[in-house]
Amino acid sequence: MLREETVFGPIHSRRLGTSLGINLLPEKGKFCNFDCIYCECGWNRDGRNDTRLPSAEKVRHDLSNKLQDLLADGIKVDSITFSGDGEPTLNPEFPQIIDNTLALRDRYAPTAKVSILSNATRVHIPEIFAALRKVDNPIMKIDAPTNELIAKINNPAPGYDVARVIEALKQFKGDFVLQWCLLRSPEFDSTSPEVVDGMLQIIRDLRPREVMAYTIDRPTPAQNLTKLTPEEMRKLLQPIIDEGFQVQIKG
Repeated sequence: MLREETVFGPIHSRRLGTSLGINLLPEKGKFCNFDCIYCECGWNRDGRNDTRLPSAEKVRHDLSNKLQDLLADGIKVDSITFSGDGEPTLNPEFPQIIDNTLALRDRYAPTAKVSILSNATRVHIPEIFAALRKVDNPIMKIDAPTNELIAKINNPAPGYDVARVIEALKQFKGDFVLQWCLLRSPEFDSTSPEVVDGMLQIIRDLRPREVMAYTIDRPTPAQNLTKLTPEEMRKLLQPIIDEGFQVQIKG
């Protein structure tokens, strides 16, 4: 179960290289509108001891100090990544934090990309979309093609609608990264035709600039989950690879 400081790392990311993390959520808790069976941060119910969200000023202060230290030590980062203990766009100062981060990146680490890992539930909110549009790598998650299947793997808060998420993602006009976690559980199987056929159609409809396909890599809150091999994932994604989509597969 991860509990991250506001600025943490840098760490090695399977998908983003040397990554300096930013956690816009509680340092000792979890705050998310999903409760994914594979979440390395644990169940939402286990992270309610701390509900304090960092302010834009705290994020700016901590990130500025960290970037200056890394510059002085000659440490290069590939990505400044918003991830942390839950959904980063839930922080009410998210748009201001993005603006501050981009300014600090330009000053202290101009070669680094700014990335955000999001469940895409708030892309339909204009100010959230405007902020996401500014970053280099808006990495938006969809793990299943229907509300019924998403309920089994992501346990979203009431009101989630994958059709609304897909419509909102169309605003990017393909200039985003779609991430997809593939796994097996007693109730869910990413290799089933109902998942694969639906997800490939979503990819064709949204035409993201890249698809990040990955599987579980750390301890998970749900038991009896099975990771897929890179070979299994490649076989499932081969139709869109053949169609020319850029696909990154991480086991």
